[in-house]
Amino acid sequence: MAGLTERQVHLLKAIVEEYVATAEPVGSKALVEKYKLDISPATVRNEMAAMTQEGYLEQPHTSAGRIPAPLGLRYFIRSLMEEEALPVLEEVSIKQRLWNEREDSVKMLRSAAMALSENTGCLALLTLDEGYVFHAGSVNILDHPEFYDIEVTRSVLNILDKFDLLSEIFSKATSGEEVNVLIGEEIGLANFEPVGIVFSRYDSGIVSGSLGVIGPSRLNYPRVIPTVRFFGNLLKEFGGAW
Repeated sequence: MAGLTERQVHLLKAIVEEYVATAEPVGSKALVEKYKLDISPATVRNEMAAMTQEGYLEQPHTSAGRIPAPLGLRYFIRSLMEEEALPVLEEVSIKQRLWNEREDSVKMLRSAAMALSENTGCLALLTLDEGYVFHAGSVNILDHPEFYDIEVTRSVLNILDKFDLLSEIFSKATSGEEVNVLIGEEIGLANFEPVGIVFSRYDSGIVSGSLGVIGPSRLNYPRVIPTVRFFGNLLKEFGGAW
């Protein structure tokens, strides 16, 4: 597989950002107009075709536009993404919310799942290695057209209370990575092709488990990844008080 040219990298970044924002296939003319590119739509189409052939983009059957393939999303996350840190006021609010419930582990973990869901707009999951599962924000996935497919939604909701299945998913974590991302087929479950999962391990020395969010594969990774990292670090810190 050939590497991307500088122009293709620039186009891929724009395509990912546009697709994350709109959930619609991205056309060449729209890219040229919105991003004020100094190349023609025909040139953009040629570059899109080349990136599709290399596996970075996909072309839905019903559209002339392109969407990022998992490979393209991975490239964006690894090489192009600029993380968006949580605003300080949000961090303080979350810390205060969880700190006030630190003496009741169940209550705090439920609150953490709810806060994670609220701050990412995703379905949030939190597990304890002892076999407990907490989740919040199931309704959030219905805000995304990827979940208008009842089979996709049914498959996602089916795993929420299945600790063994969630543990299997979280076991796919890459060694040494603080936050992990699984996209589509990497998740290893039927009907999860349009789904993305961002998750992290936490271990306070007293309690340990995993936490993460589920949403469309076009998650707002620049915001979601640092948010999951923040919650993971917070549970490491506060979990020691149990």
